[in-house]
Amino acid sequence: MTRRGLLSTLAASLGVGSKASPHAGRLQAGAAASNITPLLGISLDGPISQNGPATHVHDELHARCLVLSDEKTQIAIAICDSTMLWKDLVDEAKAIASSKTGIPPERMLIAATHTHSTPRLGVRNGELERWYRGFLPRRIADGIIRAYNNLSPAAMGWDSVQVPEFVFNRRWFVKPESVPPNPFGETGDRVRMNPPAGSTVLIRPAGPVDPEFFVLSVRHADGRPLALLANYGLHYVGGSRRGDISADYFGLFSERVRELMMSEHSDMPFVAMMSNGASGDVNNIDFRKERDRRPPYVRMREVAHDLAEKAVGISRDVKYRNELTVASAHSRLKLSIRRPDEHRVAWARKVWAEAEGAGRLTRPQVYARENLALSEYPRALHVPMQALRIGSLGIAAIPCEVFAETGLAIKKHSALKPAFTMGLANGYFGYLSTAEQHEWGGYETWPARSSCLETEAEAKIRTEALRLLKSVSRV
Repeated sequence: MTRRGLLSTLAASLGVGSKASPHAGRLQAGAAASNITPLLGISLDGPISQNGPATHVHDELHARCLVLSDEKTQIAIAICDSTMLWKDLVDEAKAIASSKTGIPPERMLIAATHTHSTPRLGVRNGELERWYRGFLPRRIADGIIRAYNNLSPAAMGWDSVQVPEFVFNRRWFVKPESVPPNPFGETGDRVRMNPPAGSTVLIRPAGPVDPEFFVLSVRHADGRPLALLANYGLHYVGGSRRGDISADYFGLFSERVRELMMSEHSDMPFVAMMSNGASGDVNNIDFRKERDRRPPYVRMREVAHDLAEKAVGISRDVKYRNELTVASAHSRLKLSIRRPDEHRVAWARKVWAEAEGAGRLTRPQVYARENLALSEYPRALHVPMQALRIGSLGIAAIPCEVFAETGLAIKKHSALKPAFTMGLANGYFGYLSTAEQHEWGGYETWPARSSCLETEAEAKIRTEALRLLKSVSRV
């Protein structure tokens, strides 16, 4: 059989070329992974957790990048092993990549995974933090540029499965006497994050979870694997050692998928990536049971490997097509900031002054620092919103830690089916609690840089996400 005949046979076996939309073009795809590991000694996850300086690299951090083209439009996706990425850093990375590829910045999606074993830039400003701030956008851009350089004829398919065993709502209604005062010394919260597991104080979870595990698989035109993008609503797993740099289950999943794929195609470069879904109020702890303490990384690896095997199974079974439409829509949504009043600022100054020279900060001291920072914010900010279309698939990109109920609502009402949400995308504007969740209180609602938007922000962001999804559905 000739090479052309072999490629035709492989393409037919993949279902390539079937059911193209009237505006679809022949798909091209390219992928690359760019190492973004910082130097040892850098501070790790600073504003709320205080994990100390980095003393070891358990696993390297990466920006895993995918560029797609339908002959008319090109889009880029970069999934970065980072706790979060501020908007100015994302914008810088997009500008660099755009200057080399010609892809407009508004057609690029750059999202953080939210591993907690990385630096959270913007809090400390030491020499290593300043170096990393300059290094990181360049390396993210390098990954996008390299993925663009790797564009070649491709085919794509997607599917999902339900994986409920790893996702649990971490916000619980508990008996009133078990709710401590918030960091400002106020009482009245009805909901508690991460309550005592297996305790009699538990009443019920304060929200749902989304157990859908979504997989988008990309192959070369001749059937060889090229890239895999997954999405799951699990905040992170945790269980790393203090001082370790780690990509958490997001990175372990990516490496395990690559291992499984490369066992069959050992000569092929391949990039897998896991994006953070609607997981702002979700973790992997079943609070109805006593905590099962594991050695470092054991639970992380268990979750990552299970999902990796499911992802590879999906990639083998989906129907691939090589004629698809890709599109992107974006907007800037003006939202108010919950700036502290004069009384709160006076409290913050007093508490923070007492923290001078302290080692590990108390929770009130952390929130004093956070509210002093919030007092410098403008009264309103423009929040970047984005929606992508890949064939009939819709992706809502939101620069927040999105609660599961919001992600479920977007899936239900999206003009594109299927659809999912990528959180922590194109910037960081904190938790996206609903107005009702704000009334109930709890960690995710306490004013800080990690919870800075107006209490009505969720409804406005959800509405805008659905509008953008409808917009790209018409392309």
